[in-house]
Formats: sequence, C-alpha cells, structure tokens
Amino acid sequence: MRESIRVVNTILYCRCWQETVVFYRDTLGFPITFRNDWFIEFKVNDCARLSVANEKRATIKSANGQGLTLAFQVDKADEAWQGLFAKGIRIGKISDHPWGGRSFFLFDPEGNRLEIWSA
Repeated sequence: MRESIRVVNTILYCRCWQETVVFYRDTLGFPITFRNDWFIEFKVNDCARLSVANEKRATIKSANGQGLTLAFQVDKADEAWQGLFAKGIRIGKISDHPWGGRSFFLFDPEGNRLEIWSA
C-alpha cells in the first residue's frame, strides 16, 4: 500500500473554524485546493495537504489542540521565524538542537502546536 500513496492529508476538527482557516490561509499562506461551507483543504506541498473541518458540521469533534504537533521542515527556520514575527504572530524563540536542527513553536487558533524546523 505504501507505494500507492500519492498525497497525505491531516484533518483538524475545529471549534474555532473560521479563525483557523484564516490562520492557515493568510498567516501561513497555504493555498486552498478544496472548499465548501464547513471543510477546507490546503496544499502544503505536492504530497501533503492540511484540512480544517468545522466540528459543528462534522461527526468528529475537536481535540482542543491536545496530543498533536504539526511539524514543518523548511529550508531556513530563521527566515520563517522572521517572517512570522514580522506579521505579529506570537511565536516561541528559535532553538538549536543537539542533532543539529533549529526550530521554534507556535500555536494555531485551535491550540494545535506547530513546529517549524530546519536541518
């Protein structure tokens, strides 16, 4: 089966649906690949999607930001940090890791933790 997977999609079920949509669309700049009145799919890259569903219309409810970290590897974590900081986004400080990476954390309006990192 693994060889036949073309795209991976993570779906976030949200109480703060509209704010979370705005965050991924406007703050992070993810383009929309599908939308209806309660579900929006964003393109992260050619092989990854991130969807945001309104829990009021879904059978699955929000996890309230618990037990999930969305980790995004970027070319330069410092540049990503500067770009988000310039937009006034509340973000953690950038840190070096023993394995050689650099990363920082932030949270979307639903409380999901995002890790932005580079090697």
